[in-house]
Amino acid sequence: MQKLIQPASFSTIFIFLFLFAITMDATAQCPMCKAAAESSLKEGSGAAKGLNKGILYLFFTPFILIGVVGYKVYKAHQK
Repeated sequence: MQKLIQPASFSTIFIFLFLFAITMDATAQCPMCKAAAESSLKEGSGAAKGLNKGILYLFFTPFILIGVVGYKVYKAHQK
């Protein structure tokens, strides 16, 4: 008899839901980041550029992780 949920697909779904749950709380920080960036620009500090790079890093990390896991699952199902 075939299993309803394969272990690899279960872990992929779990990781996706876990990453989605983490990002829901992160949306509350946007006004604070904007205020910090605006105040550092007025002072002439380069912290706003570093803050922008940090936000982009945090934005792309889950997509890269999901892509790697998806690729490994795809390769495992090809065999």
